[in-house]
Amino acid sequence: MRKYFITGLLVLVPLAITLWVLNLIVGTLDQSLLLMPEKWRPESLFGFTLPGLGTILTLLIVFLTGLFTRNFLGNRLLLMWEHLLNRIPVVNSIYSSVKQVSDTLFSSSGNAFRKALLVQYPRQGSWTIAFLTGVPGGDVKNHLQGDYVSVYVPTTPNPTSGFFLMLLRSETIELDMNVDEALKYIVSMGVVAPPLHAPKTELHTEKTGK
Repeated sequence: MRKYFITGLLVLVPLAITLWVLNLIVGTLDQSLLLMPEKWRPESLFGFTLPGLGTILTLLIVFLTGLFTRNFLGNRLLLMWEHLLNRIPVVNSIYSSVKQVSDTLFSSSGNAFRKALLVQYPRQGSWTIAFLTGVPGGDVKNHLQGDYVSVYVPTTPNPTSGFFLMLLRSETIELDMNVDEALKYIVSMGVVAPPLHAPKTELHTEKTGK
């Protein structure tokens, strides 16, 4: 009896959590319908709500915004808009900070959150997984002697909160796993282990036969 109950939990719990997360995401994105005039909203046109319609609208807005700003005219308008925001007190500091973070995270040429590391935290001899976010900058760099890297140490099981640390590069170990594998490992509290990859040195030896 007990094993059947546990088997049922193993089947239903992941499904329930997946549906809950999807419902949360869709519900949040559906808020874009509030941008439309009330008479154009589904509840006014059809008499009932259409879950997911706002999600489609949000994705369409993001796509069209990217398409528009890729041409010369859109790029010029974007620069004028950013110049205007930079002249508004308080808004300029918030906007510029968020833009720098988003440019770093989503840029295809950047390395932020593209490498998983093994670091000692919160004390020597205790290891955890972190993500490389860059290198120290500003006046911080003037006070750190040596080759330092900036890392983000996520908490378990909620990786959206965590700690920002600056460590010597020699004290970190680059892992041969992608970000998705590392996140699954963190969220599952070590239960879902990523596949074991052969060390790069062994792969090179196998290919060369030396």
